[in-house]
Amino acid sequence: MSQAVQSTENFSIVRHRLRSIFGGSIGNLIEWYDFYVYNFFALYFAKSFFPNANPTVQLLNTFGIYALGFLIRPVGGWILGVYADRAGRKAALTLSVTLMCGGSLLIAIAPTYAAFGLGAPILLLVARLIQGISLGGEYGTSATYLSEIAVSKHRGFYSSFQYVTLIGGQVFGSLTLLVMQQAFTAAELEAWGWRIPFAIGAALSVFGLYLRRNLEETDAFKKASAHQRPNLMRELLKHPKQILLVFGLTMGGTTAFYTYTTYMPTFLVNTVKLTRDQATQISFITLVIYAALQPVFGAVSDKIGRRPVLMWFGILGTLCTVPILTTLGATHDYMTALGIIMAALLIVSGYTSINAVVKAELFPAGVRALGVGLPYAVAASLFGGTAPYIALWFKDRGNEAGFYWYVTVLIFASLLVYTFMGDTKRTSQIDRD
Repeated sequence: MSQAVQSTENFSIVRHRLRSIFGGSIGNLIEWYDFYVYNFFALYFAKSFFPNANPTVQLLNTFGIYALGFLIRPVGGWILGVYADRAGRKAALTLSVTLMCGGSLLIAIAPTYAAFGLGAPILLLVARLIQGISLGGEYGTSATYLSEIAVSKHRGFYSSFQYVTLIGGQVFGSLTLLVMQQAFTAAELEAWGWRIPFAIGAALSVFGLYLRRNLEETDAFKKASAHQRPNLMRELLKHPKQILLVFGLTMGGTTAFYTYTTYMPTFLVNTVKLTRDQATQISFITLVIYAALQPVFGAVSDKIGRRPVLMWFGILGTLCTVPILTTLGATHDYMTALGIIMAALLIVSGYTSINAVVKAELFPAGVRALGVGLPYAVAASLFGGTAPYIALWFKDRGNEAGFYWYVTVLIFASLLVYTFMGDTKRTSQIDRD
């Protein structure tokens, strides 16, 4: 009888854990859809806010606001990181999705430049800043939540679902664009159709709010909350090595990630000279496969450790980035472009699949969300969010290959960090807690 009771209790624990992982992951997917759909529809709404006749200048202005949405992310990482370490992971995740809902709704109803003049791009900027604050807190808190809720021996596997759903947000955004390209003409999308995906995002965020209000709090936070310190920033600064590690291991990975995902549809249209429809199809196909790779790499890290998986990305990324982007830029063939991008994403999976758990394993529970979120947000803002803008800047000056070397140098810098850091699977602060 006791064995039957124990089995029932174990099943109940596993069910609750899986439900929490699902709830946290789906909410993450909704947030990233809201944020990324801006990039997918930028080609259609750029002229609505920036009437310059040069398409590249329009995109520079549009992605400039995109970059500012990233630059504000450290503020979100700080505010929501502190909130998550004080009020709980669940409370911070709920606030994050609420902010994202407001930003998406504002873009959906924003007037154009023709109707509101300079007020139109200002409203677009305000909306992106709200979304940037939301996402700045989302990453650290969701990475912390998924890492803490998972059991030790499968932590790499379960935490990889943060990037499954992050990529899933891109897939959903890409799918939305694919459907709308079939349902509407290019003129209709440019005139008003681009508003629809932002309205969808606002509605989905309401569903995300419901999911997150029903999450269970992690045991690690419950234990840490009994020993909270009055000044969390001061506590965080007691871990300078870990802060620098998060920054260093992020900068190359986040640049590569945004280069091969967020910026790639624009690159395929502007440089490879594929049609918008072809670029969207390639983006959708590669992202679906890429999302499926994340749990595989996460499970591998549970077997062999985190560091070898990071080294896979660092070494191949350093050696192959310039050849990959040079070859991609020179081709005009659909299938060749698809295969090259997929090879690049296979390499980047060594970073994206486990970066969340590696960072979470560096910090004690009392400052974990802040420790993961703030230095990550700084690195992502400086290098990831600016990648499309920097790529277009190089292209506008006739030196697109300069961007390829820029990405390579950042990956190499992260490789140096991977080379000299320890393996967090064996020294996990989560296990110590």
